[in-house]
Amino acid sequence: MTTREKLTAYWTIVIKEFLRFIRIWPQTLVPPAITTGLYIIIFGGLIGPRIGPMDGFSYMEFIIPGLIMMSIITNAYANVVSSFYLSKYSHSIEEMLVSPLPNSIILAGYVSGGVARGLLVGAVVLIVSLLFSELHVHNLAVGITITLMTAILFSLAGFINAVYANSFDDISIIPTFVLTPLTYLGGIFYSISMLPEFWQNVSKLNPILYMINAFRYAMLGVSDIPLYISYLSITGFIVVLSGYALWLLNGGKGIRS
Repeated sequence: MTTREKLTAYWTIVIKEFLRFIRIWPQTLVPPAITTGLYIIIFGGLIGPRIGPMDGFSYMEFIIPGLIMMSIITNAYANVVSSFYLSKYSHSIEEMLVSPLPNSIILAGYVSGGVARGLLVGAVVLIVSLLFSELHVHNLAVGITITLMTAILFSLAGFINAVYANSFDDISIIPTFVLTPLTYLGGIFYSISMLPEFWQNVSKLNPILYMINAFRYAMLGVSDIPLYISYLSITGFIVVLSGYALWLLNGGKGIRS
């Protein structure tokens, strides 16, 4: 295939994925906005004043970066895992695999669709947060790169989950029993400096901690984790997961019988 044909195929997949979640926007965009609003009201407005300032900011200001990142993580993941599994279920993915289209383009198209949903939902959640708090931007470049890299990482994770899924129940196991606990224990509602040293070290095994803290640094200028470590960890996970996802796709794991 020529470069132009590859780009056309890539954008076709991306547009398909974008239109897919936009058509059902009451299910994809509205719930995260409502959930975030409730988190801010309950934790930031009602519980926050009892906790007091954290790292020099009000508790509401402290948790907002984590809530934005949580919405990006969950939606980027959910978009790819559901979309690719449905492509497997309907056998439409087989048409792509027998075409001259490189598997790397297929993977990039689905991942880009997940990134688009994650970033769009993140923007919606950011707008909702402005109803309760002022916008803080300490480092815009860090904010953009971290959100983009995080969305890519969890889109890849969603793709891998979809490859291994054999039923609709399988696509909810990882989000329910792995992703959700790691997200809530990733420092959204607290600083790990509040924990005993042992649990601080345990928390550092959670990869989501690095993403939330890096984004909190981008907005507020405070972080429990050095910024360069966050970048290195996210980049490492992206390299590993992208290589593994492409290997699965090339081998036809869970797709070819």
